[in-house]
Amino acid sequence: MLRPWQTKIWLSRKNGESIYTTLSNQIAEDICSGRLAPGHMMPGSRSLALQLGINRKTVQQVYEELESQGWLVSKPRQGTYVADMLPELSLSCENQELVGRAQGAPSAGCSFEAKLLSSHHIMGSSTINDGVPDTRLIPFELLSRAFRRAIVQTSRQPYFGYGDPKGTEALRQSLQRMLNMDRFMNVTTDQICVVRGSQMGIYLSSKVLDPAKGVLVVECLSYSPAVSAFESNGFNVVRCRQDERGLDVEDLEKILSCYQVAGVYTTPHHQYPTTVSLSMDRRLKLLQLSKIHGFAVLEDDYDHEFHYESRPIPPLASLPNSENVVHIGSLSKVFVPGLRLGYVVANSVFINRIAEEITLIDRQGSTVTELAVADLMQSGDVKKHIRKVRKIYQVRRDHAASELQRIFSDKVSFCLPPGGLALWIDISQLLIAAGSNNSEHLLSHLPVLSGSKLFTSAESIFPTHVRFGFGALTESEITLALEQFAEQLM
Repeated sequence: MLRPWQTKIWLSRKNGESIYTTLSNQIAEDICSGRLAPGHMMPGSRSLALQLGINRKTVQQVYEELESQGWLVSKPRQGTYVADMLPELSLSCENQELVGRAQGAPSAGCSFEAKLLSSHHIMGSSTINDGVPDTRLIPFELLSRAFRRAIVQTSRQPYFGYGDPKGTEALRQSLQRMLNMDRFMNVTTDQICVVRGSQMGIYLSSKVLDPAKGVLVVECLSYSPAVSAFESNGFNVVRCRQDERGLDVEDLEKILSCYQVAGVYTTPHHQYPTTVSLSMDRRLKLLQLSKIHGFAVLEDDYDHEFHYESRPIPPLASLPNSENVVHIGSLSKVFVPGLRLGYVVANSVFINRIAEEITLIDRQGSTVTELAVADLMQSGDVKKHIRKVRKIYQVRRDHAASELQRIFSDKVSFCLPPGGLALWIDISQLLIAAGSNNSEHLLSHLPVLSGSKLFTSAESIFPTHVRFGFGALTESEITLALEQFAEQLM
């Protein structure tokens, strides 16, 4: 077996201690600490002897002794491995806890929340989420073929030098076609910059904007990593009211009368966290205000593809008076979250400023990844994948809504969102029924709902809503999560 890294053992001998004893204790200690995990392949006896400068027979005797104690296991014609089941009963309490961590089990003093999170990993939800896609749906074979083709392409053309910080021409052309054909936009490749996920796009966009030109306005309930990015770039953040139709443009007008505004950040397609769509009349009014007052509109279109009921409302960047819109999108939720690909669309001057910032921190993205994704977009495989998973997510959304009604009846309320990967659930009646003295205790158990996030309305000091991500859960996992949730709150 080809091992990417050589396992090295550090020996620190105590006075009067033999090499045999020192090596035995060190390997056992490395196993206890989790450095050598269960199933880890140990170095061969000859290799380890050469590394440590000791006799090979000493290493063999140490391995044999640790096998007899249950620390190691020898597999004929394969090698020596750390045992899957370790002899923790003979260890001290401290070392038992270390072994437990190495095996991924909660320790004896582990909190209830940690045990619940562990159960979610067992269920198959690999990420604590409030609206992320299911990585189990990734078409790995399709992706691997695209990467193979991209690697061949880079070997035949001079791609491995420094390229355009705005991204490869191939991916920007694919994005241009998607945006123009599918999003009603009319952009050129010079107006597109590829970034490593939408969060990088948000950060760079606020980096280009000038805090000296005014505050940055966000919705009352907003995406906290975006707010943190704005504040880190020197902006004072002002909250604007929102309701069942999204951003309240009348309240925005009041803010404009009191503050100089540099930009407005919004998630109009499926508002984060409430999942509502910004109505068309408010979209047009927001853009009109942007043109009159000269502020930028940062449009975070993080899950445009997942719309189930009808044709999605066109993005702000495709509507009249959209000259000041900075459109930020992501390919992470569309295809493979781990690829970390997003894009920013704006006028060419703004895009060139973002490219300048990229050269200071990253120079450019991953050429192979960008070429592979461009290949998949051009072949139609991305669109095909979107159609497939959209049907799956719609079934999961409907199942989650049905189970909420079955399990909670009228004790919780929610509106079925037209799209997205999460439900916005009003749990205030449950907390009222539980009584104020017990509310804080109950709230501490909410991570059972698949790691969902709590939100507090302006009228309450306690959280009143929970955002439940159903995308990364199968139907049976959704049912289990909601039933466990009900056991804690009812």
